[in-house]
Amino acid sequence: MPVYEYKAFNPAGQSKTGICDADTAREAREKLRRDKFHVVTLKEIKQQEDDGSKFSLSAFFRRKRKTGELAMVTRQFSTLLESGIPMAEALRALSDQIQAKHLETVFRDIREKITGGTSLAEAMGHHPSMFDNLYVNMVMAGEAAGNVDVVLRRLAEYMAAQNRMRNKVGSALMYPLIMIGVGVIVVSVLMAFVVPKIVELVRARGDDLPTPTKLLIWASEFLRDYWYMLALGVIGGSAAFGAYRRTPTGRYNIDKMMLRLPIFGDLFTKQAVSRFATTFSTLLKSGVPVLECLMIVKNVVNNAVIERVLDDVHDRIMEGADISTPLKNSKIFPPAVGYMVAIGEQSGRLEEILDKLSETYDEEIDVAVHRMTSILEPILILSMAVVVAFIVISILLPMLQLSTNI
Repeated sequence: MPVYEYKAFNPAGQSKTGICDADTAREAREKLRRDKFHVVTLKEIKQQEDDGSKFSLSAFFRRKRKTGELAMVTRQFSTLLESGIPMAEALRALSDQIQAKHLETVFRDIREKITGGTSLAEAMGHHPSMFDNLYVNMVMAGEAAGNVDVVLRRLAEYMAAQNRMRNKVGSALMYPLIMIGVGVIVVSVLMAFVVPKIVELVRARGDDLPTPTKLLIWASEFLRDYWYMLALGVIGGSAAFGAYRRTPTGRYNIDKMMLRLPIFGDLFTKQAVSRFATTFSTLLKSGVPVLECLMIVKNVVNNAVIERVLDDVHDRIMEGADISTPLKNSKIFPPAVGYMVAIGEQSGRLEEILDKLSETYDEEIDVAVHRMTSILEPILILSMAVVVAFIVISILLPMLQLSTNI
């Protein structure tokens, strides 16, 4: 069924925009008139089957903010189903109260597919940019087990937890980036406006410049005359890095280097382990088979090194081995992870053990974030102080020389 975007005046005379579904534009107008809306404009929103391969700027920003919105909508969907409301009616109520238009359009399309006989998981699978493999497979398992409401609640909790972890790490990295940005601005202002004036004053007197001042002048003139080469170098280097990162070998080597970085490597490792444990546990609780869980988790951890380890775990399980042994031998996962997974397998409480692992590593992420900021803060402040002090000394030395010669 087509979906139409409208602009209308409500009975109180207020302007309102929204979305409604109907077989034809005429039916959509009649539907709005029954609700006492005076329609100003009405246009059909073209439904496209999203294969996830096309890129657009709007799609990029939509993906960046979709996690929080989708987590909230998923929780609302779960609540409606738990209340005993039929799925089609729950989707209608959900569509009517969603604020984000792209989400509203997607859920209206899902409702129409369901009323046409399609399963919920299959309908969601037509929108891979909104619902990833993890989401679709969990819903599919929930439909098979008859507990879609429970699965949706777990999904909402999972997405909220992942969002909190990303925000935590992002906030920790924000402070160093701000410090670096401020430092670059301060140095650029000094080099662009202060240094040239001092240089003109000293050269006008014909005095010999101190060595630090000569170095500063050379740096200032180099930046002034060759800034475009630096810019091209940065752009070219970024493009080359991106191209190398897109190759399988490049992605593996870069991800491996990131896990070994001082200060940051420990944080990235713990973040990946926490995501592995949380996702694996959530999938197992929802009834997804172990081998399928591993293939989904591999795409969630977002690290080529850990993906290779999970591929090995998958192959070993196919040969009849357990999960814990390849994890222990990987030298990527901490030894405690392998031993705790082994205990979970032996006791039949793997999901519970994975939840404990996730909680433990979430706490360790907090400690790692605090440790990282505690180390980076003095390093950045000291580095900025050294650069600014060099510039100030380079400026003051010729000024003192001028005052001495007067």
